[in-house]
Amino acid sequence: MDQPRNTICIWYDKDAEAAARFYAATFPDSEVKAVFRAPSDYPSGKAGDVLTVQFTVLGIPCLGLNGGPTFPQTEAFSFQVATEDQEETDRYWNAIVGNGGRESACGWCKDRWGVSWQITPRVLTEALAAGGAEAKRAFDAMMQMGKIDVAAIEAARRG
Repeated sequence: MDQPRNTICIWYDKDAEAAARFYAATFPDSEVKAVFRAPSDYPSGKAGDVLTVQFTVLGIPCLGLNGGPTFPQTEAFSFQVATEDQEETDRYWNAIVGNGGRESACGWCKDRWGVSWQITPRVLTEALAAGGAEAKRAFDAMMQMGKIDVAAIEAARRG
């Protein structure tokens, strides 16, 4: 197995494999590459328990570590997924929130394992990059949203 030079390590309590399989089923260019099990008993587990999972999310190499409850997820780490339109935004948002996750504000949500996701339509990023009054209108509209409404962002851009 060829190990990438740089990998994002994500700490899970105990469900790294389930999370990786969900991501692989939800996002394109995502897959579970390998599952590594404990060769013997250890302080918080038994021989055969899943220790780590190598996977990709939208082409990004990741390692899921079943490390126990010591370090829970926070918004200090998130995946930001650029979407092309409302349909793609809805698909990812609904998959994450509808699978035991929860909504947050401004395009953020959390999956059922506590990992944060920013589901960000490109129209929002482009509006903010435009600067000036257009960016302010788009930003003000975004601040009122949970899931991003593409049509409302486009309307805010136009004024």
